[in-house]
Amino acid sequence: MGDCSRCERRTVFDDLTTQALEVSIAGLSARQRALADNVANIDTPNFLAKRVVFEDSLKAAIASGDPGAAQITTLTSLEPTNTNGNNVNLDEETVSAIDTGLKYQTDIEALTAKYQLLKTAIGSP
Repeated sequence: MGDCSRCERRTVFDDLTTQALEVSIAGLSARQRALADNVANIDTPNFLAKRVVFEDSLKAAIASGDPGAAQITTLTSLEPTNTNGNNVNLDEETVSAIDTGLKYQTDIEALTAKYQLLKTAIGSP
């Protein structure tokens, strides 16, 4: 497993898949909060939309064997602004919120299924 020191001490509750899902859920939660903030400030002069990125960092962290090392970063959007200096686009925010919600739901379902398998394996009802 490479030179990842944590790899040797992993349990069934903190394996690569579980860690990756947990980071993804945290990133998607941060994105959903940023999207909500963007929409709440749609009419605020000079407000610049925020974008949360983590997918590339998560891919690299998974490849290195340590998903927990992934970084969740909030950036300021460089999209053009309207006449009041605001660059929030309601259509883009809405599409991103739907996409983020679906990904979040999928990750939660995957994590729930994984824990259900573990529960079944240890004989709990």
